[in-house]
Amino acid sequence: MTQSRDRGKSPLSLRPVLASAWIGAIAVLLAARSGMAQTTPKPPNPWLAEHLGELVELYTHLHTHPELSYHEVETSKRIAGELEKAGAKTTSHVGKLGVVGVLENGPGPVVLVRTDMDALPVTEETNLPYASKVKVRDQSGREVGVMHACGHDVHMTCLIGTARWLASHRDRWAGTVLFIGQPAEEAIDGARSMLDAGLYKRFPKPKYALALHCASDVPVGSVAYVSGPTLASSTSLLVTIRGKGGHGAWPHRTVDPVVLSALLILDLQTIVSREVEPIEPAVVTVGSIHGGTKHNIIPDEVKLQLTLRSFSEPVRELLVEAIKRRATSLAAAHRAPEPSVVVEETTPPTINSPDLVERVVPAFVEALGAAHVKVAKPVMGAEDFGLFGEGGIPIFMFWLGTQRPERIAAALAKNEPLPALHSARFAPEAAAAIDTGVRAMTAAVIQLLPPKSP
Repeated sequence: MTQSRDRGKSPLSLRPVLASAWIGAIAVLLAARSGMAQTTPKPPNPWLAEHLGELVELYTHLHTHPELSYHEVETSKRIAGELEKAGAKTTSHVGKLGVVGVLENGPGPVVLVRTDMDALPVTEETNLPYASKVKVRDQSGREVGVMHACGHDVHMTCLIGTARWLASHRDRWAGTVLFIGQPAEEAIDGARSMLDAGLYKRFPKPKYALALHCASDVPVGSVAYVSGPTLASSTSLLVTIRGKGGHGAWPHRTVDPVVLSALLILDLQTIVSREVEPIEPAVVTVGSIHGGTKHNIIPDEVKLQLTLRSFSEPVRELLVEAIKRRATSLAAAHRAPEPSVVVEETTPPTINSPDLVERVVPAFVEALGAAHVKVAKPVMGAEDFGLFGEGGIPIFMFWLGTQRPERIAAALAKNEPLPALHSARFAPEAAAAIDTGVRAMTAAVIQLLPPKSP
């Protein structure tokens, strides 16, 4: 995953009145696109019917002002301000740019609700009138577009909608809700930075932790869930294959790291098929190869960037050890210098707590209708939300539908995939997704907290 050191300027320079009118028009457009009459599974929630337009305005602002991992300066300020306006005691700069909002309502359990805040180095290609036009320079000086291609703008809006609803319905619950605005999820580092900054020591320690995540293949108006292993662990490796460079016309005087890299890449494919137990999911992917400068020069080294995925720590450790063993053995066989294998970043799997899932799902059914609560399958994508389960805290992340059912059906009929998360063309049906997300998350929180005593 990539992050930049330079934050982009806002593409908007409208006067406040014109900006408000523009965003209001976008809100109407989003509601129309969403087909709310067809996708809302139950009669409109009166509070949401009144306030959905305001939430869509927030969404359009966040979508048009994306910021990369650890550069969420303005985003963090906006989320902190929105939580303060909702009545939460808010603290900023928890783990660099993390935000914590504490909404108290008397004695009772503590429930954590988390959103991620960062965007991706993706140039948006949705052709929507509110598409991001932000561009920044990345670490290598290249200009890149910035886009909320993973739905974090929807996640943030649902968090604020949940905070506003809970603050407006204090007679429905008792206890404390801990709202988390987390930076750098795409760098799989933000949750760790907040925990290392004393999240569970400086603030009330939660009894449960909840999060939602957009899904590109679930119908809008619905949620989907997995009990148990949900998202895989992710480990990023940098493998440096070393050789002895020289002229391409005299390869016998060199040790060619390009050939070694090719052999290693092929050999890596046998790790999962021949060393990992067949019933254990695992992935070894080489995503990047960099080496050489000219067609007739054999370089001194080649760098490979890998991602590893698994659902268990023993399997993850096996993958790393097998890669080191293969790289070292190949180097020895070809008289090459010893290679290096460096773990650059890692995050554990997200494993939903079965007892918590069993308790919350009936609340989803009550809020959305049974036809709109679906069972999903685990995926090999990764998240750092699992870290919030440290110390044995039960966690539950569920999927939020974002696409019109007819669009999903048409794609299936043609055997054509929909634009996935991280795609430049990912465009959620925002108004309907926000409506469903707020309904589902508030229902989950209410399910876990006792009613307010008279």
